[in-house]
Amino acid sequence: MEALVAAPPPGAAIDVAWRSFELRPKHAPPLPPDYLARIQAARPQLYAIARERYGLEMNPGPFGFDSRPALIGAKVAEAAGVGPAYHAAAMHAYWQEARDLSDPAVLGALATDVGLEPAAFLAALDDPAFNAQVEADIDLARQYGLNGVPALVFDNRYLVSGAQPLPVLTDVVERILAEGDDAAPA
Repeated sequence: MEALVAAPPPGAAIDVAWRSFELRPKHAPPLPPDYLARIQAARPQLYAIARERYGLEMNPGPFGFDSRPALIGAKVAEAAGVGPAYHAAAMHAYWQEARDLSDPAVLGALATDVGLEPAAFLAALDDPAFNAQVEADIDLARQYGLNGVPALVFDNRYLVSGAQPLPVLTDVVERILAEGDDAAPA
């Protein structure tokens, strides 16, 4: 997605709106052991692809953590004008530094990293208005029928599920442009 935003097709204006999605809500039932085993078995291949294609060394944080505090933190950061920096910092912290995004100390450090005062940031995580924004995003995901990430919705009508190569994303944008829609893909 970053490559598409950095170099969109001619005539396209890409506006990214991050939305909240909980893969493992706080009170979700435990995953079956055989499912967890399949996830663990697939990780080496995922890590090899990330290393070979993107030069990324994967070192993910805990599996199945409560992501709600981090999702609320994203809304706080967006309101403060540092949403993209927060998203980048959170992704890096989880996927490359094995940090637990449910830990308030980790979230406070992320706030500091993006220029927010950590105590105020952590206090804002209890603000019902920010939680309501997360709930609205989750409701929207249900309306779209989403059940996993990544999921990209273009122009409120085209869904691209899973990690896709740049040409797939570019094709969607070019299709929207060819249809003559004046709305910018999101």
